[in-house]
Amino acid sequence: MKYNISKQSDELEIKVGGIKGKEKQLVDAFQKCQEGSCLCPTQEYQKLDSLQIEQTDGEIKLRLRPKEGTQFNQAEIERCLEHTSGRLKSEK
Repeated sequence: MKYNISKQSDELEIKVGGIKGKEKQLVDAFQKCQEGSCLCPTQEYQKLDSLQIEQTDGEIKLRLRPKEGTQFNQAEIERCLEHTSGRLKSEK
């Protein structure tokens, strides 16, 4: 899994690629974060106001909007993505 994080105003945009065949598992994992039941070793999901998920063939684009008065810690978001990537690899 490869990803790129860019900051758009107060939002983060994350493009995730290299996931052919794992799209559904990855979308499911991101939806858990959206529902507040994230399994990542970070509390960043508590800052999440909204999460938009856009899926194309072999790529997923996420747009994370923080709750008013908060900002995401990009290093913690990267930690979450690495954790999720590790979980996908172990599900082979």
